[in-house]
Amino acid sequence: MNLVALIGNVATAPELRYTTSGKAVCSFRMAVSRPGGDQADFVSITTWERQAEVCDRYLEIGRRVGIEGRLHHSTWESKEGRRSTVEVVAHRVQLLGAGRRSAAAATSGQDGADVPDTPSAADVPAGDAPGSASEPGRQEPVGAVASG
Repeated sequence: MNLVALIGNVATAPELRYTTSGKAVCSFRMAVSRPGGDQADFVSITTWERQAEVCDRYLEIGRRVGIEGRLHHSTWESKEGRRSTVEVVAHRVQLLGAGRRSAAAATSGQDGADVPDTPSAADVPAGDAPGSASEPGRQEPVGAVASG
């Protein structure tokens, strides 16, 4: 079974792009503390479709999030030789705690979950990520993309 669940903080600003066929894809990195709390691992996260657009709108550096997804390994040839990477393709992203955009709500005693513009976990649906069970082995090209 290929299942990953992580809780950590957004480490890089989300980057929203669109595939040549118009599907939204959002990438960001998150910092996940190791046991003991004095070191962190930085993990690349990718989300697709509506969830990608929601992540682009609501995630910000430092925001605490929980993600569920699957590991995806990619290899390619470059001028430097064969390269590879491992990322998490998230099918669920949950906002935890208050972000800076909801700082006014936090100072009034509310947490981020009660802010009307902040989606709940139900508002961040599982996307049809390429290569998932609904699209076995299918991978969308992301090379030539238009910024959103």
